[in-house]
Amino acid sequence: MCLLSWIVVGLLAGWLAGKLVGGRGFGCLGDIIVGVIGALLGGWLSSRFLNIDVTGINLVSIAIAVVGAVLFLGILRLIPGRQPFER
Repeated sequence: MCLLSWIVVGLLAGWLAGKLVGGRGFGCLGDIIVGVIGALLGGWLSSRFLNIDVTGINLVSIAIAVVGAVLFLGILRLIPGRQPFER
């Protein structure tokens, strides 16, 4: 995927994951970063275990990125200390 695709998928995935997990969120740039990291994590997991690749801006890629972003946010919640997404 090109950089613009990663940003668009990351923005959508980060925003959706933020809504699913709850909390204040990270703002637009933070959602993009969480979404892109989630897309990388979800893409790696799906290609490794499900043999599904992330291939552009489509529903499957967005769903994989959202799952990865939710996992990433779950991992962030395991880190002790004040969390930026607490209510």
